[in-house]
Amino acid sequence: MFASFAELRRLYGRLPTEFTAEDVGRSGLTGGRRHMLVRHLAEHPAFGCELVSRQPLTARKTEAEKEQPMPAD
Repeated sequence: MFASFAELRRLYGRLPTEFTAEDVGRSGLTGGRRHMLVRHLAEHPAFGCELVSRQPLTARKTEAEKEQPMPAD
């Protein structure tokens, strides 16, 4: 899906505080992949966010995440 982890971090950094699968949409990502990406971001320890709704699938960046910039690779 992504050429590097840094590319995923850049995408995450551009997302709003609360985001859905539609927000992570980009060319080449199907609906199912967008949903998988939202879940991945919420579950991966490198990203400070959590799922807040299943319908529609929605994640929210945590307060700590909003205060700290994404680390460089």
